[in-house]
Amino acid sequence: MRGQRLLRDGLAFFLAFLVVALAAFLSANNLMFLILAAMLATLLVSGLINRLGLAGLQLDLLLPEHLSARRRVRAAIRVKNLKRWMSSFSIHLDGAPDSGFNISLYFPMILGGGAVEEPVELLFPRRGIQKERSFQFSTSFPFGFSERRENVTANHEVVIYPCLDPQPGFEELFEAVAGDIEAMRRGQGSDFYRIRPYEMLESARHVDWKATAHTGGLQVREFAQHEDLRVVIFLDLDVPDWSSEWFELAVECTAFLAYRLAPTGVAVRLRTQNFDATIPREASIYSVLRYLALANTDRGRELPPSDDPSCIPIVFTLRPDRARSLGWCQGRGHMVDLTRSAH
Repeated sequence: MRGQRLLRDGLAFFLAFLVVALAAFLSANNLMFLILAAMLATLLVSGLINRLGLAGLQLDLLLPEHLSARRRVRAAIRVKNLKRWMSSFSIHLDGAPDSGFNISLYFPMILGGGAVEEPVELLFPRRGIQKERSFQFSTSFPFGFSERRENVTANHEVVIYPCLDPQPGFEELFEAVAGDIEAMRRGQGSDFYRIRPYEMLESARHVDWKATAHTGGLQVREFAQHEDLRVVIFLDLDVPDWSSEWFELAVECTAFLAYRLAPTGVAVRLRTQNFDATIPREASIYSVLRYLALANTDRGRELPPSDDPSCIPIVFTLRPDRARSLGWCQGRGHMVDLTRSAH
């Protein structure tokens, strides 16, 4: 898509052209006609060079493999001049609001058959899939009479993960889950876990007397449980239309928890009405984030019952009573209430 805008210098030149044209026809003076011809030639040459400057420009956006919404990422923009015999001068590049590129780049010259590359910072406002990104080339070269614009589209698919930065309450929830994990790691198995200070009302048979003598305070041995630790995050997709803001916050909190828990070595299982995968056994954290990037509400889908009583459940739903009746968060776990944060 092309466009052209007359600039202030161009308007002044065009008014001068009209005055010279009027004077030439009224006076029938040959010198005035020569000046008029020179001015007309200047206009034609300006338009031709202006048009050729934008012709044959190709744009490519070099993005990192993983992108998160509302998080600035380093990328690069490469502009190639496909015209082998002519350079392009004074080229401006701007991005559309949904392109993630909100600054303007200026290229004084792009050699014929050459390419230039500039590092940029991109910021994508929302999660989802983006197949097209719109950019605009513009130039007023050579005389600044008019600015010619041409829109270009980058057509490769990019998946934007949910925002992974903590929102209010996210860190507190993560710390509570981490505390539950630490508590479950304490067991009476045969695998030694650690030596720690004695706590009130603990059995004396676990006291490590050698460590106690060495430190001067009661120390006890702790053993790891034999069973694997599992955290199950359930995201309810049955959300009414008026709760879209709540759903987006729940998706971001789910992504935040999964991303923070994945490196801890704990198995993290994400469940919804149409998705069920465990990190790292069946899926990587990035395949889970990709699913969350594209997740949508699904009205009318019933909550499934809990099928893992030994896990630490984290449930995001607007129907907590219904979830509890199906076995979720009975005895331990977290029924997350995001209603206050969503308003």
